[in-house]
Amino acid sequence: MKTFLFVLIILCAIGAVVSVIRGVIIWARTSREEILGNGPSQSGLQQNKMMWMRIKFQAAAVVFVILLLLVARGSAG
Repeated sequence: MKTFLFVLIILCAIGAVVSVIRGVIIWARTSREEILGNGPSQSGLQQNKMMWMRIKFQAAAVVFVILLLLVARGSAG
């Protein structure tokens, strides 16, 4: 169980890093016209989507860390 949770934590961390990298790439490709345009731009919406993906991966990783700590504590006693 500990190994399984550890693997899930690693996968969530990788997902968070990939989301950050994708968001930065989208941000770097944003044109001046999109920034100065009216309303939300397509790249802005994509950046927001990547931010939410990162938050979800991080939240899942925190939950798995808590579970790992509870499992480790239960097996230590």
